[in-house]
Amino acid sequence: MKALFLDRDGVINKDSGYVHKIEDFYFNEGIFKFCNYFSKNNYQIVVITNQSGIGRGYYSHEQFSILNNWMKEKFKVHNIRILDVLYCPHLPEENCICRKPNSGLFIEAQLKHNIDMADSWAIGDKERDIIAASDSGVENTILLNANSEKIKTSAKYILTDLGNFKISL
Repeated sequence: MKALFLDRDGVINKDSGYVHKIEDFYFNEGIFKFCNYFSKNNYQIVVITNQSGIGRGYYSHEQFSILNNWMKEKFKVHNIRILDVLYCPHLPEENCICRKPNSGLFIEAQLKHNIDMADSWAIGDKERDIIAASDSGVENTILLNANSEKIKTSAKYILTDLGNFKISL
């Protein structure tokens, strides 16, 4: 099985800081078109996200789950199935293996779903997303960044927005 790994805040939705309420969740333009392209090419969609807002006490695991279930339903309306949502609730200073830039959640997804990492793709909006994906064996990495000319990255590709991608699978 091959997968498209997505970061949540900043890729799926606008990152306005510790998003945990439906009324504060705004999908990024082009996310459904982007995911549809991969889905039609037999990629499973897996969300890998840091959620330190849980560890900080800003919201609970239950609130996070409610929002994710709503998000997955919105994807379903666009004929996109999200296979899994894996998240790290820890604070950065806890130095856990699941918090990006560590690759623990990618490895968990690989083992849980028997994913071929070399044939998979990952997209994130921060370098830590790219590092975590690369360290787990994902070679096809995309950094989503509107200021692409001003950033140094190890990503294989850079997109300034999701609506104008030209990727051959």
